[in-house]
Amino acid sequence: MRIPVSEVIRKLTTVAENPGKAVKESCEKTGKRAVGFVAPYGPEEIAYAAGCLPVGLWGAQVELRRVRTYLPPFACSIMQSVVELAASGAYDGLAAVVISSPCDTLKCIGQKWKGKCPAIHFAHPMNRTIGCANDYLTYEYKTIRTKLEDILDVEITDEALSNAILLYNRYRALMREFTQVARDHLKTISPRVRHNIMKASYFMDKAEYMTYIDDLIYGLRKEGAEIWNGKKVILSGITFEPAELLGILEFYNVAVCGDDLAHESRQFRTGVPYHKSPLQALAAQWQNQSACSLAFDPFKSRVQHLLDLVRSTRADGLVIGVMKFCDPEEYDVPILMEAFEKAGIPLLCVEVDQQSTAFEQIKTRIQGFVESL
Repeated sequence: MRIPVSEVIRKLTTVAENPGKAVKESCEKTGKRAVGFVAPYGPEEIAYAAGCLPVGLWGAQVELRRVRTYLPPFACSIMQSVVELAASGAYDGLAAVVISSPCDTLKCIGQKWKGKCPAIHFAHPMNRTIGCANDYLTYEYKTIRTKLEDILDVEITDEALSNAILLYNRYRALMREFTQVARDHLKTISPRVRHNIMKASYFMDKAEYMTYIDDLIYGLRKEGAEIWNGKKVILSGITFEPAELLGILEFYNVAVCGDDLAHESRQFRTGVPYHKSPLQALAAQWQNQSACSLAFDPFKSRVQHLLDLVRSTRADGLVIGVMKFCDPEEYDVPILMEAFEKAGIPLLCVEVDQQSTAFEQIKTRIQGFVESL
């Protein structure tokens, strides 16, 4: 029996707003242990193949106290809050934490991990086009598998890995379908609802999560397309939290018709290709990752990707949430501004800081941007 759209939204919103409780309930329900993956990317399929619940660690709005001992104040707010939460014991229930290092701050996090659970640090190769990049990352993923096997006292077989990859590829395809359907339902799928639906995926078993998304897509299609009379934008950046930022868009009758956020669509827009070796397949996915500030790209394909996304969705403009102190994102901003000015497409940059509590300045800027569209 299908779950109504309103109930799906209510369920996934509850999960997104109560991550600790959701992870605990999921582990109790499935009997699985939880393995954390510090933002932005990690081979979750390895943990899933180990019979665990992969959990996304993207920080939160928390008071920063202990973190000042371990990180400088100019580290991005996601990493600040992740270390704060680790030091305060929020992640102590995890069996392990996997940490990548696509930026300078993340290179330090693996060395400075303050949680009680063991940390597994690995590196993504930045030069992804050469053949040895796959060999290198396959070795890194093999190390993660070996360490997880030791920590969890389980065997992670190639068959289990292949099954996990198939499940995650179905999840990615389903999410891409959801973003397409959501564009025709901008009243029901408001900016905050859209965000919460995607965020819930970090705290639920993917198999269970997909049943909700499948019912949501079915229900939305059955209801038919909605007429939207407000403005539409594309969001880009690492994340667009705190949620108050999305509330400001809603206040000015602005819908999100697509995104290029590392926290959201970048997670599922690139599937894992087929390969007889599942670890090599996972490594090839990183090689195929494109249009991301955290995946080195001297040709800046992100520019054309965003131009095409705005045009294909008929968005009125682009809003970039520039994560404070995120160098890879900040490097892309001048290039994007120049390209969008040349194309005659409105663009707004707002600074994102997870610890922000005052939003009046951003509210004024968004108001001016909307009025100019």
